[in-house]
Amino acid sequence: MVESIDDVPAETRAAIVATPTPDHHGTVLACFAKGWGVLVEKPSTDTLMHSRDLLNTASQADLPFYTGHHRRMHPFSIAARETIGCIGAPVGLQGMWALRKHDSYYDVEWRRLPGAGPLLTNLSHELDLLRFLVGEMTEVSALVSSAQRGFQIEDTAALSFRFANGALGSFLISDAAASPWSFESGSFENPAIAGSGQDYIRIAGTKGALQFPSLTRWSRDDGSEVEWSKPLMRTDAPTFERIDPLLAQIERFAAVMAGGEDDILCTGADGHAALALTLAVALSGKTGAPVRPDEVPEDFSGV
Repeated sequence: MVESIDDVPAETRAAIVATPTPDHHGTVLACFAKGWGVLVEKPSTDTLMHSRDLLNTASQADLPFYTGHHRRMHPFSIAARETIGCIGAPVGLQGMWALRKHDSYYDVEWRRLPGAGPLLTNLSHELDLLRFLVGEMTEVSALVSSAQRGFQIEDTAALSFRFANGALGSFLISDAAASPWSFESGSFENPAIAGSGQDYIRIAGTKGALQFPSLTRWSRDDGSEVEWSKPLMRTDAPTFERIDPLLAQIERFAAVMAGGEDDILCTGADGHAALALTLAVALSGKTGAPVRPDEVPEDFSGV
């Protein structure tokens, strides 16, 4: 245990940064100055300007740089990305993240202030995962509401997405609504959140559909045309091992630092893209208009 970066042993080669988000930029830069590779907890920084600075610095110093979007690490997430081609070209998706946070959660003042709503604290996980599974998003829009709690921050948002491959998506996110539908409930990932085993995302393609995270697939494998008069056959995925995704992320990062390669870890560039989408959603919620990621001001922090 040391009190500052300057006290870290000289043989150190990498760091995991899990400080409050506004501190990420300065801390990661200090790590880069030491010549360390970095895995920074999501979101990578508070603004696109700071995120771009980290990307440029890592590139110039030729240092590994990753963002901690750990949901990619689960075996079912990796299998979903490999399976999604079986349902043809993606056409659309529908998702719901609805977990009612306990009333005392908001006894802490900062949790009632701008920046602490589900858009800026929970949504980035979903956006990175959807990019990981379906592809890049080019436009987002958001309707927000604070009707249930009456705080300055939103408690619910209805979102729409446009993907680069032509697919469209809709997503409801709320920390005021109670449901069995969320990543945490469906995956049993977080022991502090009650599990349900229910899927919370459905992806429809030209040849079938996929439920997530169970990976239940609906399709026809007999070579005939897939159309509405012919029933789709259900295929259940095998049972996946439950893992600690944070530990798996650290192990993958360590393997990269040892000279390996990895196409599952969220790169700094992927983290930047997830941040841009998150901020685009926040901006759309304020303006009421669709927003492209490249329209987000470089210094916008979402509040």
